[in-house]
Amino acid sequence: MARTSRNTVKKYVNKWNTLSLTYKEFLSKSDAELYALFCIEETPVESNPRIDALEAFLPSASKEMGRKGMTSHKQWERYRAAHPDGYSLTQFRVALRRYERISNPSMRMEHKAGDKLFVDYTGSKLWIYPPGEQPREVEVFVAILGCSLLTYVEAVESQRKEDFISACENAFYYYGGVPKAIVPDNLKSAVTKASRYEAILNTEFERFGEHYGVTVYPTRARSPKDKAHVENAVKLTYKDIFTVIEPLHCPDLRSLNIAIRAALEKHNNQNRPRRNYSRRDYFEDVEQEALGPLNPIRYQMKKHIVTTVDKYGYARLHEDIHYYSVPHTYIGKKVQLSYTVADVEIRYNYDIIAHHTRDRHNYRYTTVTEHLCPKHRAVMEWSPERFLQQAAAIHEDVEHYIRRILEKTRYQDQANKICSGILNFARKVGPDRLAAACRLADSYGKYSFREIQDILQNKSEAIDLPEEPADMPEHENIRGKEYYK
Repeated sequence: MARTSRNTVKKYVNKWNTLSLTYKEFLSKSDAELYALFCIEETPVESNPRIDALEAFLPSASKEMGRKGMTSHKQWERYRAAHPDGYSLTQFRVALRRYERISNPSMRMEHKAGDKLFVDYTGSKLWIYPPGEQPREVEVFVAILGCSLLTYVEAVESQRKEDFISACENAFYYYGGVPKAIVPDNLKSAVTKASRYEAILNTEFERFGEHYGVTVYPTRARSPKDKAHVENAVKLTYKDIFTVIEPLHCPDLRSLNIAIRAALEKHNNQNRPRRNYSRRDYFEDVEQEALGPLNPIRYQMKKHIVTTVDKYGYARLHEDIHYYSVPHTYIGKKVQLSYTVADVEIRYNYDIIAHHTRDRHNYRYTTVTEHLCPKHRAVMEWSPERFLQQAAAIHEDVEHYIRRILEKTRYQDQANKICSGILNFARKVGPDRLAAACRLADSYGKYSFREIQDILQNKSEAIDLPEEPADMPEHENIRGKEYYK
């Protein structure tokens, strides 16, 4: 039995005499209530003007901290201006943090397996270094499952809708299934108008969610706590992936993503801090089977614009500032461009007149040779092999002459023009006359378009060339070469 001092017993008896409680009321009270009655001393608390002033200032300071560019040091300066005898900067910051934790506590969220996929872009970007071109920045997409924290990272051209949707779809295929909800930030590729309770979604992204049976559940605006997982995943991406990738100087997006995937696998397969398992292990044990099935048909996002075919026979895709060829008979007509992240279809009156692989290089031209008019197509098809082939079909002497021109002319474009002009004579004067002109010019050692033109104009090719030079007749008055030694 615990021993209690006489003075303590006396204190309890005196306290009992002041309470006016019946014995039955006393027994009905809980231990906490009895402790409050007998053990808590009601001592008056002395007021501290410095503490009172600080506590009165903290609500407005906490509200101001939500402004862009605001710092605790600026708030402390405002506080000291009003209260010169107030607390130091360090004590002010401690009090402000304590007040914010109490007034706006964080709620611990338990994420169920297969429930949410958080998606975002990193603030910093990676670079690609195309050969012969200026390096350019690319965006980095990050996705993370709420339960297992298995992470997916991909470099994309931009934050536009088609790139964002494609990256989300690739994340589904990386995980091998779809979650119940996808949680994006309030970027315009996903959300048209943010709301604390029900955001208005981008129509195309909403269709993407319906295609895979996924609910789109955006975070609240300016609420980083709603996406704490992906914010942490971005930090780890900087640490485990950016530091590996940046020194590589990848030449294109494909090679960059191959390098990212290698670093990503290492990140997902290493044991987590203070755990004896990795993200991949936990995903395979707990979350993989909770994901929904993939739609066997990939989502195709198409955009549609109307443009006029220019005088050169190209339709411009304004988004990329890139030009695609159409058959030359449609020059000046209005056509519709329907394009996805990978393909471009060009239609006229609902008929497909051209199909191209999408190219995002600005101010470039994608050309299908069959779309050109015959004259332009012939120029596009110029090559030494083609000229020799055409010459051989006319006559072997023409082939020999064309070969000599190609050998002697230094600049290829100039040689192409000369060969094209000479071969065109076959249609005007016939193959026989052209072959004779080539033989004559070759005997002179003259190789040019103008030489053949002069011969044909003067009809000099009709002159019969001697087979061999005539022998000099012998005569006693003719001096031989020995005479001049």
